[in-house]
Amino acid sequence: MKQKLSLFMAVLLCLGMLWGGGTFAEAAQTPLTSLTFDAEYYYNTYPDLQAAFGYDTSRLYRHYLDSGLAEGRSGSAEFNCLVYRNNYPDLQASFGDDYRAYCVHYETYGKAEGRSAAGDGMSLAGTTATAPASTLLGSYATAYSVNSSRATNIAVAASRINGVVVQPGESFSFSRTILPRTAANGYVEAPTIVNKKYVPGTGGGICQVSSTLYAAMITAGLPATERHPHSLKVAYIPEGMDATISGTALDLRFTNTFAEPIVIQASADQGTLTVSLSKQ
Repeated sequence: MKQKLSLFMAVLLCLGMLWGGGTFAEAAQTPLTSLTFDAEYYYNTYPDLQAAFGYDTSRLYRHYLDSGLAEGRSGSAEFNCLVYRNNYPDLQASFGDDYRAYCVHYETYGKAEGRSAAGDGMSLAGTTATAPASTLLGSYATAYSVNSSRATNIAVAASRINGVVVQPGESFSFSRTILPRTAANGYVEAPTIVNKKYVPGTGGGICQVSSTLYAAMITAGLPATERHPHSLKVAYIPEGMDATISGTALDLRFTNTFAEPIVIQASADQGTLTVSLSKQ
């Protein structure tokens, strides 16, 4: 009975916003307040974002909306979207996976109602209300220019490793997984490092994906069984966290040392490359 009443109240809430000062959809387009996104908190809490964006509040805010909410990152000390979603079935029924709608609800009604939104949502990332929770082991984000030719190769390589499941004791090869760097496989010409010089080559940019994966492995405590640094310093990641790939000669490899399967999640969106490792 209590759950039905909560669902009924959520429906009334949405209708009230339709009849009152603007629709809920319109409210969802307004910038979030510090209740659900505090740029300083977000910056200080996630070192991978510090490395990727520095203290650029607009880019941190964009990352939060595009990726952070769904990844289970907390936007402020008191608000985590996935915790809020999972705590209240009535809100799940109303908003589903519209993560920004939960932020707007908390700012407009939830806090005043005494609803709780604090906690660690990282272990809930990538789940739904009916799916079993996974545990985030490590995640890292780097920035790239969407207007460069290498952006195509970054997106292709990220899509190839996204969703890959590595079973306990199984080995993963980055080079094999992303397929040979040929035009037939979707790769284009972009600058690559050869003998400490930048030269044109098909697949330039894939090393940013392998390096971002390696950085995620470091945060997850997952050692590489093969990894090679670049011959030149690269700008997109701190020194010592890069991993170069060259044909079939140089690869990034690891073995799943955990008792559970590991899932790789990778996305390249609007200049942000994010790679995460989770236990199923």
